Amino acid sequence: MPAAILGKKLGMTRIFDADGRVVPVTVVEAGPCVVVQRKTEERDGYSAIQVGFGDRKRSRTNSPLTGHFRSKNIAPKQHLREFRVGTEEQFEVGDEIRVDVFTKGQRVDVRGQSKGKGFAGGMKRHHFKGGPMEHGASKIHRKPMSAGATDAARVFPGKRSPGHMGAETVTVKGLTVVDVDAERNLLLIKGAVPGANGGLVVVLGR
Repeated sequence: MPAAILGKKLGMTRIFDADGRVVPVTVVEAGPCVVVQRKTEERDGYSAIQVGFGDRKRSRTNSPLTGHFRSKNIAPKQHLREFRVGTEEQFEVGDEIRVDVFTKGQRVDVRGQSKGKGFAGGMKRHHFKGGPMEHGASKIHRKPMSAGATDAARVFPGKRSPGHMGAETVTVKGLTVVDVDAERNLLLIKGAVPGANGGLVVVLGR
């Protein structure tokens, strides 16, 4: 399995490289994650590990999850995700995955939930040009205009129109790990990653 870990986006800053150039980086608190469950071909039909990240109060954990963690003798976790692994890879329940699975200079893909922007019009959501803005020349400035053919009596799938914007899963590919701080469980990744500060991100090594 390529290196993979769950983390929390802390924010952006900048550092200087060996040549004195400014490098914009996103700081991610990555792990430590714990293997909560191992899924096998024989029992589950596929090979994967379930990974937990972030401590969670027992009083805030529902009964099914409480039983799930108790059966593995693991404290409740805030987030659970699955990663496919090869059948030859040895992972045991309780194993820790730490930030040192990544190396400086490694390429990674980062997945997170983009910021929600609420209801947005066609110009903001789809970058429509808009109508003439002269006073009196037109009353159509930011409206989306026609919804399409009238004889169809329906709106075709994929029609670009106003609606909910953001709050969707986004993956940014090919980012570079600038530094790994194993003592503080920090990853410094060049460039921007999806989501707001404090949001969950999944870092996948290539």
